[in-house]
Amino acid sequence: MKKEPGRTWKLGMFVAIGLTLFIFTIYFVGKQKNLFGSTFHLKAKFKTVSGLKVGNNVRFSGINVGTVDEIELITDTSVLVDLVIKKSIQQFIKTDARASIGSDGLMGDKVLTISPGTGNKSQVKNNDLIVSKNAIEMDDVMSSLKTSVDNAGIITAQLAEFSFKMNNGNGALSKLISDEEFSNSLKGTLTNLETSSEEFAKFTTKMNDGKGALSKLVSDEEFANSLDSTMSNLRSGTKGLSENMEAAKSNILLRGYFNKKKKAEAKKQATLKKQEEQRKKNELKKAAEQKKKDDLQNPRANTIDSTKQ
Repeated sequence: MKKEPGRTWKLGMFVAIGLTLFIFTIYFVGKQKNLFGSTFHLKAKFKTVSGLKVGNNVRFSGINVGTVDEIELITDTSVLVDLVIKKSIQQFIKTDARASIGSDGLMGDKVLTISPGTGNKSQVKNNDLIVSKNAIEMDDVMSSLKTSVDNAGIITAQLAEFSFKMNNGNGALSKLISDEEFSNSLKGTLTNLETSSEEFAKFTTKMNDGKGALSKLVSDEEFANSLDSTMSNLRSGTKGLSENMEAAKSNILLRGYFNKKKKAEAKKQATLKKQEEQRKKNELKKAAEQKKKDDLQNPRANTIDSTKQ
């Protein structure tokens, strides 16, 4: 009989712990399902819910604010989702808010996310229908991933072909990498180009320092004016010399010299003209002799020609 109070105490402790755990579970589940607070309902239409289930969380600005209460198939391309959301969040959700379906992590449960609207819009009311954004399907992701993998394969094949041509081809880039003689030639060309650039830099420096005649011609205005004046004087002197030569031709002492020179020039021109006429006669004579020779070698053609005539 002395053992009965101990057993009763143990049984009571077991029942108390069980009730505590049961109450805690009810409270936790009720809190997650918004059973013990003031709530309101929102609705959103989707073409597909992508695996969304009743009881999945609803998030607003990254915070869990409710759960999915019901999913109803309206047509074959339209699904209505009913959301239960805390009443305290209603003031922050505007009529232009958008609902979208995502995942809680890479492989986690589906989550319905509500994006905030603009501040100048009014807040939603109970059972309002908000705009939805279609979820990204896994098939679309896999199709896009397959396309990317195929493109990567093509790029890899082209890169391998490029590497093969680089190692075995005869192109300039291949020679630059593998042909030492070509590389040295190119290096020598670049060296010569660098030397030429340095020489040109020295030339431009000397051109700008104003010491040489060419530099003065380019940059010294006084030197340029002086050169222009010299050229003007030279033209004037040439004109005067021409006038003096004309006057000398009329001079009685030099007239015989110039007449003699004029006759010699006329005789030279006559000789050249006679030589040109003789050359033309010789060419005509050669042509006539060639034609006569051709006629003798081909009498049949001549007979045909005479008949045509």
